[in-house]
Amino acid sequence: MKLPFAYLVGLIFGLGISLSGMANPAKVINFFDVAGTWDPSLAFVMGGGVIVTFIGYRLVLSRSKPLFERDFGLPKRTDIDARLIGGSLIFGVGWGIAGYCPGGALPALGTGNLTVLLFVVALLAGIVLTRIGETYLSDKEGTANG
Repeated sequence: MKLPFAYLVGLIFGLGISLSGMANPAKVINFFDVAGTWDPSLAFVMGGGVIVTFIGYRLVLSRSKPLFERDFGLPKRTDIDARLIGGSLIFGVGWGIAGYCPGGALPALGTGNLTVLLFVVALLAGIVLTRIGETYLSDKEGTANG
């Protein structure tokens, strides 16, 4: 029963991204272009997302456990460190330059646009390189401490 609900949530997400125009990089780039062709609609999409998320979290977390899992699997860490800040900066700069974020790019893959494909390939390469770098650094720290 869990898989059909995952597909349904993915479909709703993809439809929301498409209907809101967030799969269109020009709409996102125009939001950041406050001195030119500024388009404030992204702020309304974000505001709507924050409101729905706020209400959804309150409703879901009032339950003792999820419907299809043993626990909610919420993050344990709450600190703000250099890794979080650096990742946020890289995400924001990439989003502003390309006009895509991962959430908008994945549904946009269905358009067949080559720039979307290149963005997703670069995104995946970044994920792989980060994991390799983290593994290398943790191995190096382990060797230095051991």
